[in-house]
Amino acid sequence: MKKLFNHLPFAFLVLLIFAGNIAQAKAPRFKVLVVASLASDHQVMIGAARGFLEKIAKDNNFDLDFTSDTSRINNDNLKQYQVFVMLQLAPFDMSYSQQDALQKFVEQGKGWVGIHAAGLTGTRFIGPDTKYWQWFETLMGNVIYSPHPKFQPGTVIIEDHKHPVTKNLPAKIVIGDEWYEFNKSPRGNVHVLATADESTYKQNKPMGDHPIIWTNEKFRRMIYIGIGHSPVLLTNPDYAVLVRDAILWAASK
Repeated sequence: MKKLFNHLPFAFLVLLIFAGNIAQAKAPRFKVLVVASLASDHQVMIGAARGFLEKIAKDNNFDLDFTSDTSRINNDNLKQYQVFVMLQLAPFDMSYSQQDALQKFVEQGKGWVGIHAAGLTGTRFIGPDTKYWQWFETLMGNVIYSPHPKFQPGTVIIEDHKHPVTKNLPAKIVIGDEWYEFNKSPRGNVHVLATADESTYKQNKPMGDHPIIWTNEKFRRMIYIGIGHSPVLLTNPDYAVLVRDAILWAASK
């Protein structure tokens, strides 16, 4: 082999080395699994989200698998991923074994990004004989979802301008959403990145302090994004930055 390389033109050797470096540079940085809900009221958004997320993956050099098949939430399959995106998928839409696999994934220090309906904590949607996933409520900052107001425009106020997920966002973002409400503010149990300005829309039950994007620092890389009902939001460049930076942060070492 050494004799062969001795006879190759210098320019060709340089080209081989350059090509190898390019191939190495383009190797995906990490892998993301997106599991989407099958709920009918979120299918329009989910349909638009696939291309939206795949573009983010392509532009930022990571691999992304998109599915609505919850059977892929198992220990063996999750080993290949660094980030799990729970896209409108409610915690009660997973089997007990799938819940256990995701819990193990998060507790191992891997990344979790929950979007909108991923935050449906509480027992209002589950049967009396169904075991409640208490760990997930803890992940969410010990809050329980309560019925949201009607879809309407409102304002998100960015509270933490230094966090990697929100540092590239403006002070305020005006959007339309369902403005999820909870039985109490999670503040004190979570690190709040952004709040919903309740003066800009009509609440179902005012929270006063209304976090809408937060991380739970008891877990290494967890972020919940409460906004995300409408597919129109996926055309908002600020939302694209938010989701991009959430995934990159969740995957970061």
